[in-house]
Amino acid sequence: MDLTDDLSFAGTEFWPHFAWLREHDPVSRHPDSRGGFWVVTRYADVLSVYRDAAGFSSRHGMRLGTNPTAVDAVTGQMLIVSDQPDHAQLKTVLAKGFSPAAIPHAEDLVRTVVRGLLDDALAAGEVDLVETARRLPTRVVCALMGVPREEWDWLGGTMNDAFEGADEQSRLAAHAEIFLYFSELVLDRRDNPGDDFVSRIAADRRSTADGTKRPLTDTEIVVNCNGVLAGGNETTRYSAAGAVLALIEHPDQWAALRTDRALLPSAVEEVLRWTTPGVHVLRTATAPTTIGGVDIAAGDRVTLWNVSANRDDAEFGDAGRFRVDRTPNRHLAFGGGRHQCLGARLARLELTVFLEELLNRVATVDIVGEPRYTASNFTWGVRELPVRLHSA
Repeated sequence: MDLTDDLSFAGTEFWPHFAWLREHDPVSRHPDSRGGFWVVTRYADVLSVYRDAAGFSSRHGMRLGTNPTAVDAVTGQMLIVSDQPDHAQLKTVLAKGFSPAAIPHAEDLVRTVVRGLLDDALAAGEVDLVETARRLPTRVVCALMGVPREEWDWLGGTMNDAFEGADEQSRLAAHAEIFLYFSELVLDRRDNPGDDFVSRIAADRRSTADGTKRPLTDTEIVVNCNGVLAGGNETTRYSAAGAVLALIEHPDQWAALRTDRALLPSAVEEVLRWTTPGVHVLRTATAPTTIGGVDIAAGDRVTLWNVSANRDDAEFGDAGRFRVDRTPNRHLAFGGGRHQCLGARLARLELTVFLEELLNRVATVDIVGEPRYTASNFTWGVRELPVRLHSA
């Protein structure tokens, strides 16, 4: 199986491949045009690399196939491709924008969005649930950023095109539109600040190496707004749609949730483990080291396959089974270590409210067409899920 080929992930056939690697070759070498990279598949090994931020750098890119020139342009400015101390300095500012104190109305906002989406889906009868799920994180994040309501769906659609456009040219064009949009939004917020994420981080200050503080630059704000919107859109969309598919395929788990709503917190964690939208993450070794007894040279690229780690029987008993009562559940759907996802709390809230409202308002869900999957080795999940919702 070629892990650099997105078409290898166009369905669900990759799961047995990772199971074989975990058992027979857990830290393996994979060829590519740049001399090859390491593939880490066991939970314990993946977690050990996540936790060693000094030994494994994010500065040279965090996914296979990225343009090194583009990464170099934002290193130290974009959270996901920064190391210490830049990473901590940026995260301190950005995390404030998603803190409970900054968005005390988050649950009310999420619930309003979810109810509106389910109203539309129930009225339509048959819907593509992925399209419904896509609008949830987009509308929530756009509202928190202060994006005008009439532009929410356009911005979400453009973000979707940036990752799933028909060709590289269309994807680049969509990314350019998003960067331009956020550039104009930042200029507006500097002149007309409001009570929103962009205004708050534009007014805040980050620490620097010499001990002083300075405002974030426009570039730092723009690239991280893009990262926040992209991360929220991909994770929650695939997890929410994947949750419904998993509950359809496991009717006993749907029945258990309907009977006992106290299972919702563990169900959310199991959905995240089961779906794992973030397929892999890339790191670069900063010094000679070992992973799982395998020697790694300085400068080697190391890929951490979250989808494999989250199905590792050594960490999750009966890992190939979807169980809404699974606990403990220390999955790696949000990564690990210092680079754990900035929006993890918000994503959990969105999934919790989505499942709660689904249970309250929908009696049954029927699949009326074949599920289709995104062909990507970076963000993966259900791309189309035609369903019919029956009101409770």
